[in-house]
Amino acid sequence: MRLEPYLAYAKKSFLTRSAYRFDHLMGIVNILLRVFIYWEIYRTLYGGRTEVDGISMMMVTTNFVLSICMDAVFRVDDFFIPNKIRDGSIANELLRPINIQGRMVAENLGNALFELIFRFVPALLVSVLFVGVMKPASSIMFVLFVVSALLGYGVLWTISLVTQMLSFWLLNVWSIVTIKNVFINVLSGSMIPLWFMPEWMNGVIRFTPFSSIYFTPVQIYMGRLSYDEILSQCLIQIFWIVIVYAFGNFLWLKGQKKLVVQGG
Repeated sequence: MRLEPYLAYAKKSFLTRSAYRFDHLMGIVNILLRVFIYWEIYRTLYGGRTEVDGISMMMVTTNFVLSICMDAVFRVDDFFIPNKIRDGSIANELLRPINIQGRMVAENLGNALFELIFRFVPALLVSVLFVGVMKPASSIMFVLFVVSALLGYGVLWTISLVTQMLSFWLLNVWSIVTIKNVFINVLSGSMIPLWFMPEWMNGVIRFTPFSSIYFTPVQIYMGRLSYDEILSQCLIQIFWIVIVYAFGNFLWLKGQKKLVVQGG
């Protein structure tokens, strides 16, 4: 498989994002607003205490800062396939001599690279200066954090793939996308750290892919997992990527047989 077309799509996606400077600036402001709102909420909940149930305010702050910043990078276009089915251009996409899923990955990675450089880094620096974020437990843990974050992005992308494939059977997937985003926000640990979840709920969450997206990388960053646990969690992330992608690809193959495009 030739990589040049996919690299071209990734480059085009990156350059397209760079053309909208005001949108880029508002994106940074949006991230910082979320960070400061969360910070004020948790400061109020902690009531001046530095620690609750063994969880320090700095740990909570690090969790939501990294999760919010990663969320900015982990942007996927949930309406790529639905929009093309709606306007009929999916027919042209299927005729192109490239893999449409590969194109989706390439464009999403182009967007992610832009977000990483021009949103993640500036927002994280401001958060470190004004809110405070823990340093990585070690250089090795930081490298493992990056690896786990990449796998977390893979989990998120495959979940988006499944959501998009439902557009072959549904007229509008907006409600499904909204429900998916709510589950991710609540069960990934980005909004409420999973340390504060009831034990029974944590047991349920372990059987879902959501905690693998943000909470696993953050725990690695803070050094809260042993090397054996890190290996186990990364294997769980890979497991979810394989399983969810296989289901999404199954829906893709079935959906193509159901697809009917009208035009003139």
